[in-house]
Amino acid sequence: MWRNREIQWFIFILVLISTAATILSSILFSWPAAIMVLLVCFLLAGASLIFTRWRYHELEKLSGYLRRISSGDYGLDIRDNHEGELSILKSDIYKVTLMLSEHRSNLERDKHALTNAISDISHQLKTPLTSMMVMSDLLSDNTLDESKREEFTQNIRVQLERIEWLVSSLLKLSKIDAGTVVFKKDEVFVNELLQRALHPLLIPMDIKEQTVVLEGNEEVSFTGDFHWTAEALINILKNCVEHTPDGGTIRINCHENPLYTEISIKDNGKGISKEDLPYIFRRFYKGKNAGEDSVGIGLAMAYSIITSQQGDIEVRSGKENGTEFLIKFYKKKR
Repeated sequence: MWRNREIQWFIFILVLISTAATILSSILFSWPAAIMVLLVCFLLAGASLIFTRWRYHELEKLSGYLRRISSGDYGLDIRDNHEGELSILKSDIYKVTLMLSEHRSNLERDKHALTNAISDISHQLKTPLTSMMVMSDLLSDNTLDESKREEFTQNIRVQLERIEWLVSSLLKLSKIDAGTVVFKKDEVFVNELLQRALHPLLIPMDIKEQTVVLEGNEEVSFTGDFHWTAEALINILKNCVEHTPDGGTIRINCHENPLYTEISIKDNGKGISKEDLPYIFRRFYKGKNAGEDSVGIGLAMAYSIITSQQGDIEVRSGKENGTEFLIKFYKKKR
């Protein structure tokens, strides 16, 4: 503290004021009065220096606290219940510490999620790539039967389509996560939306002889993005088609009220186990009844698209009772 130039100037000014006050007292009054003034000046100067030393000690403690924060220790609590500028400073530093701690936790969580995502993506790509490498080696055999050659070529095409879908879905998800997708706020008629979502699934449904039952008012609508919402519904319907048995039925019902527009999609498949229900919207999660070709990203993308438009999606299911997806788009932001 004593090496601080400000303190040195402060002491110099105190000595100067004390000396001037003592001299003036001796001239105007008497030497006893001058001695009394000098003693009072010394006491005031001593009290000021003691208070200044205490403040420096408190600031030194805050400096040590900040050094510990910079080294990653966020567990300290320096708040007190007193009034004053130092107490306010302590509270503000503590608030910043909480923000830094939360930011660090978010970074660690994002890092962990990124590591897991890269691992999952690598695993998803490794299987089809390995399969294609094996089949390409077999195709190089000139003695290979023509029917086998066509089979291997078709399998390679299927695997390439799977990789293309995976990469495309991941790109869409990354855009949504980054907030670069600007969702339109148009009036979307649910009946038209469902027709658009069902179109790419008509052939798989026809092969499995499945039936779609559409119920509800054709004038039902909500405010949202037609194309992105269709993308979400395609992934939900695709999941229903895959888990509905041959000859099964998928029921779609829609209605609206002053609060929200609701779309219900229900199949009569095996259903989702109770253990899997809390995780089906998690990326790369594959439940017990998931197919071999399932990636576990379709429902995650549907969830991101719907919730990004101030919507909700809920799933209800029971073993052998089928699965029902309930989608709500609210009239106003909540």
